[in-house]
Amino acid sequence: MSGERRLDGDPDLQFLLKGGNLIKVKSRSWRKTRFFRLNDDCKTMWQQTSKTFKRDSGRAEKRNLHLHKAFQQMEKYISSVNIQSLNQTKSWIYSCMRKADKNSDNKMTLKELKHFLRQINIEVSDSYAEMLFQKCDTSMSGTLEGSEIKLFYDLLTYRKEVDMIYAKYAHTNGQMSSGDLLNFLQYEQREPVSLEYVQNLIEKYEVDETAKQNKYMSKDGFLMYLNHEECSIFNPAHKGIYQDMRQPLNHYFISSSHNTYLMGDQLKGASSTEAYIKALTKSCRCVELDCWDGANGEPVIYHGHTLTSKVLFKDVIKALKEYAFKTSQYPVILSLENHCSVEQQKIMAYHLTSILGSALLTHPLGDQMPNTFPGPEELKGRFLIKGKRLNKLDAAFNNNTTEDVDSVSEEDEAAEVKEAEQKPKDKIKLAKELSDLVIYCKSVHFSTFEHSRDNHSFYEMASFKESKAMNLAENSATAFIHHNMDKLSRIYPAGSRTDSSNYNPVPLWNSGCQIVALNFQTPCKEMDLNQARFLPNGKCGYILKPEFQRDPASQFDPKNLSVGPWLQKKTLHLTIISAQQLPKINKDKQTSIVDPLVRVEIYGVPADNASKQTHHIDNNGFNPTWNTNFQFTVHVPELALVRFVVEDYDAASHNDLVGLYTLPFTSMQNGYRHVPLLTKRGSLIPSAGLFVHIMALDAE
Repeated sequence: MSGERRLDGDPDLQFLLKGGNLIKVKSRSWRKTRFFRLNDDCKTMWQQTSKTFKRDSGRAEKRNLHLHKAFQQMEKYISSVNIQSLNQTKSWIYSCMRKADKNSDNKMTLKELKHFLRQINIEVSDSYAEMLFQKCDTSMSGTLEGSEIKLFYDLLTYRKEVDMIYAKYAHTNGQMSSGDLLNFLQYEQREPVSLEYVQNLIEKYEVDETAKQNKYMSKDGFLMYLNHEECSIFNPAHKGIYQDMRQPLNHYFISSSHNTYLMGDQLKGASSTEAYIKALTKSCRCVELDCWDGANGEPVIYHGHTLTSKVLFKDVIKALKEYAFKTSQYPVILSLENHCSVEQQKIMAYHLTSILGSALLTHPLGDQMPNTFPGPEELKGRFLIKGKRLNKLDAAFNNNTTEDVDSVSEEDEAAEVKEAEQKPKDKIKLAKELSDLVIYCKSVHFSTFEHSRDNHSFYEMASFKESKAMNLAENSATAFIHHNMDKLSRIYPAGSRTDSSNYNPVPLWNSGCQIVALNFQTPCKEMDLNQARFLPNGKCGYILKPEFQRDPASQFDPKNLSVGPWLQKKTLHLTIISAQQLPKINKDKQTSIVDPLVRVEIYGVPADNASKQTHHIDNNGFNPTWNTNFQFTVHVPELALVRFVVEDYDAASHNDLVGLYTLPFTSMQNGYRHVPLLTKRGSLIPSAGLFVHIMALDAE
């Protein structure tokens, strides 16, 4: 508590807790004054706004923004809190204590203690609360104060499971020496590390100076280590760019968005440049532009023949220019769904070239006709246009003497609608100026794999509606995989998904499809899987496909797993040990406490799909403990994703989501690991997490 009192006097902290007005900027023209203040958890910001959501959203808008995006002067406070609170329960516990102290006398009565426990999401019986209170009330004064509150805090945050792990390896006078910690990391965590690495960990996380000087790790230091990046379930070695980025572009899965301009549904949702910015910040590398004739000769983007609002094409291109390469330097594909007249197509071409400038790829790389794609590394910082082209790419090397205007087949998604309505497909006029901007992503109609192999060049790519693609993935997966070894394939959601729902992308990735476009605006399991697929490799939006999806000799079939390099059978032993500081679901109801359960799901080839869950624990979101063991068999780990879902059990209705986390099987670390938890929209839930033990072993 003494460290916390010292920080209370910090003027920067007091300013942030009090709050103030800041200028919120979305674009050069959109600037609004907003009131922000630091939340009591001292890790997130609260923004005041006049907007309200529909009733089913359950609350007025309240946005949590990660602190590192806000105030640099808070760094000294956060680092201090990490040391002072030791076991990372962070200062929000102290804040809740202050709130529970109704009369601000720095003492806690039994009634105030019960109120505090409800605030931190733990429900206990009156008898347990009284027992805890009496144990801490060493002065027998009827209130807790000073060291008694510290004792209460220590009892509350005690982690029995961590004590047991520490005791198992602390063989040097009850403490962990460097050698003991090395044994723990090598044997339990399966990390091939050196003694020097261990000593650096002690230097980084040990909070006791004497222990640090003796190169020991105390229990408090060990707990600090367990809650930091080195002990995360996600392998830190996969956090940055670690894959070969010089393979041909079609050898990568590419994070892709459908109807990127929409903020909501496909019938009356708003179109906005902000939707593009949001997708780009989520590492999306292929965005869609539905282009139609607009007023005053300016093309617009919207979902044609619906009530969705319109946004100017040039405004979208400006937003793309500004934001495309902030999250990732690797190329962005602009997938044009062109419904414009020739005149407005020329305007589109003008905006693309004038706004994007040298970032727009307008000619194949090199001085002769290529026979395969360049890699993401060669295309860094470049925009690629996907669309119709009047001629072959060879024309770029022989004076390009095609007609200024000619007819091409209709765009794929428009043709799909007409096909469903049993109307004849149209031809559209295509302006040469727009056609010439299409280099490596020329849209063509798909007939059969054989027809594509015999008639289409590497840069000629088809778009498949989800039902067609799923059928090919189900019945012709090996042929689909080989098609994708030479060419790009784009998959898009069915037109019937007017609510902007999504299909399962996993079977398409299993078939080697690169551009599996999803509705990024819709939080759902499918988007969780997408964000997990692109979590490693610097979140750059490109993931190198497994070699068995790139090697022409491969006969990999996701449905019928014959012996081959893809078959690296693993047995996953997984123990869900405990959770810490799960958020309240119903914040409006003071007495609402979660009854958490944990479900673990595996997604991959059909043989690997599985789901198992723990029992629920009544009335404890603060430190529930399960110690539940699961075992999974994973045949093709390179294509598998692991999803952790924490729910609030409800016997009478559907369980509510508490938090989730998804990652590739091959990015998991063995041993005792901390699993962070995200909201359904992908925001980190401060302080919340699961504690698990993982052991992935080669199967017999």
